[in-house]
Amino acid sequence: MDYSVLLTAFERAHRERRWPRQRLLHECLRAAIRGGQLAPGTRLAATRVLAAELGVARNTVLYAYEQLASEGFVLPDRRGTVVAGTAGVQLAPPAAGSLDGLSRRARHLRGVGEHDANASLVFPADAMGAFAPGVPALDEFPLAQWRRMLERAWRALTPRQLNYGDPAGEPQLRIAIADHLRAARGVVCDASQVFITDGTQSSLDVCLRAFADQGDTLWIEHPGYGGALAAGRGAGLQVTGIPVDLDGMAPTDEDWQRYRPRLIYTTPSHQYPTGSVLSPARRMSLLERARAVGALIIEDDYDSEFRHGGPPLAAMQGLVAQAPVVYLGTFSKTMFPALRIAFVVVPAALAAAFGQMQAQGAVRGRVAEQLALAEFLRSGLFARHVRRMRRLYRQRRDALSEALARHAGAGAAIHGGSAGMHLALRFDDPAWDDLALSRRAAQDGIVALALSAHATDERAGWNGFLLGYAQVPAGHMDGLARRLAALLPA
Repeated sequence: MDYSVLLTAFERAHRERRWPRQRLLHECLRAAIRGGQLAPGTRLAATRVLAAELGVARNTVLYAYEQLASEGFVLPDRRGTVVAGTAGVQLAPPAAGSLDGLSRRARHLRGVGEHDANASLVFPADAMGAFAPGVPALDEFPLAQWRRMLERAWRALTPRQLNYGDPAGEPQLRIAIADHLRAARGVVCDASQVFITDGTQSSLDVCLRAFADQGDTLWIEHPGYGGALAAGRGAGLQVTGIPVDLDGMAPTDEDWQRYRPRLIYTTPSHQYPTGSVLSPARRMSLLERARAVGALIIEDDYDSEFRHGGPPLAAMQGLVAQAPVVYLGTFSKTMFPALRIAFVVVPAALAAAFGQMQAQGAVRGRVAEQLALAEFLRSGLFARHVRRMRRLYRQRRDALSEALARHAGAGAAIHGGSAGMHLALRFDDPAWDDLALSRRAAQDGIVALALSAHATDERAGWNGFLLGYAQVPAGHMDGLARRLAALLPA
């Protein structure tokens, strides 16, 4: 990138603005990032180098970089400054007729709302920065130690282990996960009940195939995780959304009578997307009534390790003897998404049948990664990493909550900050169009997913933003919250 050419062209195009040199450089770089000339992941020139190239004071470059960082367009790291992963999200018109038949949810995911049929927004699969949900602080992961464990695992592999692996997963990993869950989450299980998958969605798919027949009723949370809705419909189940309030999933007596479930999918430790925590009384009621009607609860404990307020809450699976619970977990949030290792814990009486079902479509392999993960768990490094991330995420949660209260508190309320890696900013006025506001935020380089897009049926759900904070430095929160608040109606 020739920064002098870039700056000269920008200055010529904006000559009438008469900006000071600091402001000019900041605006030029921001426009280049938003326009894609400086793509996500691009490492900017060092401040001394760029100052010399442009013939300006180093403080001028420092000012520009600091402003870009406060706005979320760049991320500082140990080697300099990098363009953030979501900073260059582009808008492009869809092909004619390509939206026919899409639901409101699908239109939002495509970036096309009811009021704007001419704009398409695609969030990249490797979305980083503010406020992409579900992404941990990847730059804090102990990569060097993990690499050494992988190397040891590869050196120890035998030729036999290069063949297709056990469809249930490597025994060492299943033992290590069972040990960890008993100690950390109060799960009652042994290794024979643990099955390895390549992600929560795979876990859900096999659970729905194993434990329900076509036409059976699946309860999911409303608003809730879109993957559960898609999996349920794909399996031919009757999907019923159960409203969520501040205490989590809240089924009524009428729900139990009219929509008798075979399976109940819930995220009790930190509901997705609202962040509600299922209260102890509701946990026990759900367990008792599920057992009474012969239903199984699918407990997705996706980010339960990060509890920020109050005592730790044990998993529902271990609250009662022989609980009617299938427990799902993943290492995507505690370690890194590219690992692609998750697990299912099945009631002992169902384990053999579930193993046969899973074997039909299991991803059999990745032996070295599974063995390395088993060592990571047994060595104590996993627990140490989780403790560090819990402290870090609490700091980032506090910074974001305080910033939102300062800048957006007049028209919205913060929910779900007691646990996990995201919180919800719920609008007081249900007339505010969070889909349109989400698109405007994306145009400004901020991922703020609309809560209403997580509705599981046509009923009104929550209205606001889903904000992931785990990967966003605390020092950036105020500037980002100010920019987000500026988008909200007065």
